[in-house]
Amino acid sequence: MLETVAVVHGMVAAIEPVDELAAVHRALVLDWLSGTDDVFRRIPPASPPQHLVSYVVPVAADGRVLLVDHLKAGLWLPPGGHVEPGEDPALTARREIEEELGLGPAGLSRSPIFLTVTGTVGAVERHTDVSLWFVLACTGEEELRPDPGEFRGVRWWSREELAGADPARFDPHFFRFLLALT
Repeated sequence: MLETVAVVHGMVAAIEPVDELAAVHRALVLDWLSGTDDVFRRIPPASPPQHLVSYVVPVAADGRVLLVDHLKAGLWLPPGGHVEPGEDPALTARREIEEELGLGPAGLSRSPIFLTVTGTVGAVERHTDVSLWFVLACTGEEELRPDPGEFRGVRWWSREELAGADPARFDPHFFRFLLALT
């Protein structure tokens, strides 16, 4: 496990903060990673109470982003999931994008470009997700096979549609993530 935590530490250290909150999150996570090897969720949903997540944001060539209407959270989120014990978060990203949408890993970033620390919302027991945000470059025309057990719907969003949307319906850091894409 310590080897995987070292890999995650390297990933987090390499992320360039896009704003002051991103710098705070990176410092908090680096401190956390330096003091523990207990970073993998073992007992869903909240043991340990802070654990790793890999998000994958599919981004079409025209700039649209794919989000899922997550059943448990009640929010539009990137697809993704919890990092399994000993699993490299990049492998989690590959696994989750296949399981949740039926997409392959071609175009998946090798490293995350964004990091967030978020208390969960919705019907699940409260815990803190340390989320590594990966990007999947795609055409936007891929055939999707969304998991109906996880999502109410799946949608490509243009920047204009996002600008007019209610921010409360999205991950609280999603609009900050868009800054990392530019």
